[in-house]
Amino acid sequence: MESSRRTMLKAILWNLLGLAVMGLVGHALTGSAAIGGAMAVINTAIGFVMYFIYERIWAHIRWGRHHG
Repeated sequence: MESSRRTMLKAILWNLLGLAVMGLVGHALTGSAAIGGAMAVINTAIGFVMYFIYERIWAHIRWGRHHG
């Protein structure tokens, strides 16, 4: 089972990567760094919360795990 702390670190790192990508995509699509940045921040905040919840749910599901 994965600890909440590990899940939190994974979520932070994943969302920092997503923030950078979404910021670049938002800027490319809108031509505005401010709008692209705002889109990226909103997307990252929502994604962070959803990823954390998703990971915590899966941490309690035994299906597909191998115990040795």
